[in-house]
Parts: sequence; structure tokens; C-alpha cells
Amino acid sequence: MSNRIFCFIFARGGSKGIPKKNLLKIGGISLLGHSIKISQQFEKIEKTFVSTDCKEIAEEAAKYGAEIINRPKEIAKDNSPEWEAWQHAKNYATKKYGLFQIFLSLPTTSPLRNLKDIENCIDVIENTKANCVITMSKSRRSPWFNMVKRKNNEVKLVLHSEDIFRRQDSPECFDMTTVAYALKTDFLSESKSIWDGKVHGVEVPEERSIDIDTFLDYKIANYLFKEKPTKL
Repeated sequence: MSNRIFCFIFARGGSKGIPKKNLLKIGGISLLGHSIKISQQFEKIEKTFVSTDCKEIAEEAAKYGAEIINRPKEIAKDNSPEWEAWQHAKNYATKKYGLFQIFLSLPTTSPLRNLKDIENCIDVIENTKANCVITMSKSRRSPWFNMVKRKNNEVKLVLHSEDIFRRQDSPECFDMTTVAYALKTDFLSESKSIWDGKVHGVEVPEERSIDIDTFLDYKIANYLFKEKPTKL
């Protein structure tokens, strides 16, 4: 029997970095709409949910055909762990539609993802012993060479090793992206963090990995979308 896959999109009303970030538009479609629409293109996804505490976001999600999960205020605060919202959404979907095997999260902040990125994540979670699959892109910086930390105005390298003299000798580093997260549902139920289990990574190219957290990110995403539009 094939795995049941449910997709979840988490979109709070409050956003300190960019007000109403989830409703910002790229190519005439809200960031929320981009995540919903691409989930609907993937035939393996049985249902798409949007977890939110905001009426305006709920109305936007419903316009694109997603099912709304009303997120309790106590897990929709600025300091609320995302993991709690994930577990709440998983419990809602399970109670209403029965058991499912794969929990897929498509954050609104990565509108440049494509269908292949999602397919690759599902392929890994279905065909390996991974509990969780994240997406990542090659990092331009290395914690051994050009990433520093500061304490009391003194600056030091993030990592130091007497055995590493050249960047080429350092371990290859990646930046985590918000393109997609895929988890085994039973792992989500039993754990407190993705790092409690075996995590695998799917590499995505830099041009599709942008994570919109600032207005500069938003401007860059708009530019890249216009240069090479994501198929919707």
C-alpha cells in the first residue's frame, strides 16, 4: 500500500520582519498561494492544509482550495516552537482523516521551489531510513574560514581546527533552506525536534533556495521570478 501524504503550510498572522509576509505577492500570487498551488500539482499529496491564527490568511487559503486548521493562540506566538504547530496540525488531520504516513511542510517563504524539489524529498523519505528530510543549498561561507562570532567586541572564527589550513580541506557546508520538510508521521508524534532522528538532505540550487525573511529577500525573489518564472 502506498504512503498517504498530507501537505501542511504554516502561516501566522504576526510577522515582525515583514508585516503580513504570507500575503505578499510574487507574479500576482501571494506567497501562501504559491505553496498551496504547487502542493496541488503533486499527485501523491492527498490533502493540503493551512494552519493559521489569522482570518485574512484563512480566507486567502480557502480561495486556493486548502483546508484551514485554526491554530490556537498559545502556539502562534513569536516564541512558539514550530514543532508544536506541526504536531497540532498532524493531530487535527489524523483525527479527521485517519492515519497518514508522511508529513510534508511547504513554508510560504520559498516561492521559487519547483515540483522536482518536492518529489526529491518524498523520494528520499519513502526510500531511505531517514526520519526527516530537509532541503539545503551549498554555502558560500565556511565556519572554519570566513564566519566569525563576537563576544565582548572580540572576534573569533566560529570553528577552529589545527588540521584544516585550506578551505578545500574543510568539510563541505550547506545552508538549510525552507523549500520543504518531509517527516515520517510517527517520528513527528514521538519526537521534540527534527534532530532527534536521522536527518537526510536534498540539495537545491541557490536560485530556488531563497528564504524570504526581509524586504531584500523579497526583492531578490521578485527579480528571480521575473527572470525565470516558476511554473504554477
